[in-house]
Amino acid sequence: MKVEEPIASYGMLDESKEYTYAEYLTWKFKERVELIRGRIKKMAPAPSLNHQDSHHNTLKIFDTYFEKKSCRVYYAPVDVVLFVSSKDKKSTVVQPDICVLCDLAKRDNHGIIGTPDLIVEILSPGNTKYDLDTKFRLYEEAKLPEYWIISPMEHTILVYTLVDDVFIGSKVYTEGETAVSKHFAGLKVEVSKVFEGVHTN
Repeated sequence: MKVEEPIASYGMLDESKEYTYAEYLTWKFKERVELIRGRIKKMAPAPSLNHQDSHHNTLKIFDTYFEKKSCRVYYAPVDVVLFVSSKDKKSTVVQPDICVLCDLAKRDNHGIIGTPDLIVEILSPGNTKYDLDTKFRLYEEAKLPEYWIISPMEHTILVYTLVDDVFIGSKVYTEGETAVSKHFAGLKVEVSKVFEGVHTN
């Protein structure tokens, strides 16, 4: 029986192949990747400073809100394994910018197995379609209760809430307004605080 060579570099992957989460866990290279229905999605090597500042500011707000609650806040890189269909054999693995998990039984030594309670993705010029389209559909299919999309380029926040298995979007929150969660009572985020120190260009 032929023993396959361990995947030690990204170049050893076959981009035409579908992989599983079990295979993903054996890879030994530094590049960050996600699995979308088994297909490899290579992630950007490093986010922009605007992305990092927006991420840091949002994380502080979320940490403060959830500090004395039973839910935990996690941030990239953390593996989240989504079951997006009955035929999915653990083949979708994403690394959200921020996620909130209340059912701590979904954790294992490698990451989160199952859908969290809230996910935040922060847009970058190179990933806008991916977060607004591909991940939107994945998260909706995985029955994510709430999906926040933050745009450092536009200084806006959009909150999607799952209603009858369909995402319903909020208004677009802009500077001077406050984004509000429908899933977590009292979670309110001032848009201006998310974008402190963030430039529009």
